[in-house]
Amino acid sequence: MNIVIAIAALAVSAFSAFGFWKAGSFKSKASKEVLLGAGMGWVEKTPLGTVRLVAWLEILGAIGVVLAPIGAYVTTGDLSVASKWIGVAAAAGLALTMLVAFIMHAARGEAKYTWKINTQMFLTAVVAGVLQAFVTLPVLG
Repeated sequence: MNIVIAIAALAVSAFSAFGFWKAGSFKSKASKEVLLGAGMGWVEKTPLGTVRLVAWLEILGAIGVVLAPIGAYVTTGDLSVASKWIGVAAAAGLALTMLVAFIMHAARGEAKYTWKINTQMFLTAVVAGVLQAFVTLPVLG
C-alpha cells in the first residue's frame, strides 16, 4: 500500500510542480505589459517586485515539492527528516499562495474568471502535501 501512495504522491507532486513552475517562470521573465496582455489584471496595480516575489515563491515551491521527497529517500539521518518536512511545507506554501490568490482575485472582482484554475492549483498542492505527509512522515505513515 505504501508504494502505491508513494507513486501517487510523486505523480501529484510532479503535476503540481509543473503547473507552479510554468506559472512562476512566466511571471519571473515577462514584462508588466506581457502579463497584462495574458489576462493578469492584478499586475496593473501591483509593484513588479511583488510580482517577481510571487513568481520565485512558486518556482521554489515547485522545486521543493518534488526534490524534498526524493531527498528524503536518498539521504539518511537528520537530513532525511528535514527533507520530509520541507516537501510537506513546500506543498503547504503553494496551497497558501493559491488561497491568497483567490482572496485577491475575489477582492478585485475577478474570481468568476480565475476560480477554476485557482481551485485546481490549490487542490493539487493540498493533495501533494497530504500524500507526501502520509508517505514520508513516520507520525502519519
